[in-house]
Formats: sequence, C-alpha cells, structure tokens
Amino acid sequence: MKKIGLAVLLPLFIFCMSQKVELKAVTDSSQVFKGAISGVPVTMQLNYTGVVDCHQYQHFVEGWYYYDKYQKKIPLTGIYDLGVLYLYNFGNKHKLYAKELRKVITSPRKVEKTDSIARTLKPKEALVFERNNTKQEVFGTFYMGKQSQPAILYTSNPTIYRYNNYLLLPDNKKLNTFDFMNRLGGNTLVSTSAYSTGNRVLLYFENLSNFNFCGMCGASDGEKGYRVLYFTKNWNYKNYEEFLTESCLEGISETQKIKTKDPNILQYNVKKSYASAPYILTVDVKNASVSKSK
Repeated sequence: MKKIGLAVLLPLFIFCMSQKVELKAVTDSSQVFKGAISGVPVTMQLNYTGVVDCHQYQHFVEGWYYYDKYQKKIPLTGIYDLGVLYLYNFGNKHKLYAKELRKVITSPRKVEKTDSIARTLKPKEALVFERNNTKQEVFGTFYMGKQSQPAILYTSNPTIYRYNNYLLLPDNKKLNTFDFMNRLGGNTLVSTSAYSTGNRVLLYFENLSNFNFCGMCGASDGEKGYRVLYFTKNWNYKNYEEFLTESCLEGISETQKIKTKDPNILQYNVKKSYASAPYILTVDVKNASVSKSK
C-alpha cells in the first residue's frame, strides 16, 4: 500500500498562517465532574489508569469525590465501561482492595461482572452511573450498605480519556471536534477559506479505525483522508463532510497520488471499496474544498 501522510501537506500550511484559525490537539486522561448525591452537591475527579484488555473505553479509573460543603476527599476506584461508570470506596482497606479488584478484572467478560465482583469485596460506598444516550445529565445510584440514593453528574458525556482537537476560531470562538465529529482525533489543520455564504476549514486526518484494538481493523493502518467544515460568515458551525483516501473499515487501499501542475491542487486515485465505485478525489487547498469525480 502506498503511504500517503502528512509529508505531502507540509508546504501547504502557509495558507493557514494568514487566517485566525488554529488547531490544538490535547489528550485528556483526567476529568472533573460536578454532580449531586441525593440532591447534595459533590465534585468528582476521575483518572484513566490503563485499559483492561483491548478496548480503549473499557479501562480502570482512580480518583476521588467530596461533598462540596466539606471538601474532604473520599478515594474511588473502578471501571469505565463504554459509558457506564462503576466506582467504589473500600474504606480503611481501600488501597488493598483496589489492587485486588484490578487483578481480578482482566477481560471484557469480567468487565461485564464488575459490580458483582466488587460487591464480594464489600465496598463501604459504591456509585454506579448508567450509560447516557441523550444530551442530558448522567444519572446513577449511590449505595452505602443496604441504602441507596439517587446520584447525578452534570454532564452529557462522562468520557474520561479524550482525544480533543480544539479549533480556535475568530471572535474568540472555540470548537472541539471530539464533541461533534468523531472521538478518534488525529486532525491536522490544512487551510481555511471564505466563500459566498460563509467560511470553510480543511482538515487532514489520520486516526484509528476503532477503539477496539482486538476487533475488526484493530491492528490496521487506520483511516486517512480529509474533512471540510462549514461555518457561517460569523464563524458559527454548520456541518462537515468527510472524504477518505485510505480506510480499513471501508476497504479502501492502494490509493495513488496523482501528479498535478498546480501545487495547491492534490489529487488521489481512490480504488473501488466495499460500498463505492472508484473515484478521483480532488483537494483544493487554497479554497479549502474537496470534490469527487469518476
């Protein structure tokens, strides 16, 4: 497979320098959440401490929470499982049982049994937050002994490990591709351009095919291509388009770069994929646009 990478784009970044647009990649492995237990305000910090087996988002967490009124940190340990949070405090034996829990949970099947495994260690407190499929807060339950109380995190996204790609736009506007595009990051700013009804931003990307390193395409070269983001004249975000040059998921390989007379025009001969016929992909760097043709 012919590798098509960032090297072909290096002479083109000059177009971005005159624009008031920047892209900053920041990988977070720790998050602070505000929430409440039985209506009483709490603050929680959770840290990513390594994957259980193969999936980036089935991982161990360590951290703490406190009641805002008292600010006495209560240690937590547990699992983040594809949006579900299992958190435990083991009282005076917290460090010992936190290590024991980590030794036992070693596979996706064990992750599914996290709560039942943790209960055998008799936690002093437990917090379980369910997967949130809406844009609302994350709801859960706080357990102490045989008592239970409602719990909530004031966020629509409890993800702890995040590949943030921040677009810093004119008028002090800021956009994170993690929030609306995909969560795999890997974007690089190529150019920006104004057009009749707004503004465009051209990104080149190279990212993983998915977060399951043992699943389909887990060991592949990943996904590569371009994204065009559309904005109003006032830099309010509208939508984006994605154009692949290589993809394990879509079966796009052996893409060839075509020589062009204009250094601001990039062309790729994209072979037939699982779902589409072959096509020519044309990238207009100066105008921050991408088009397909047969």
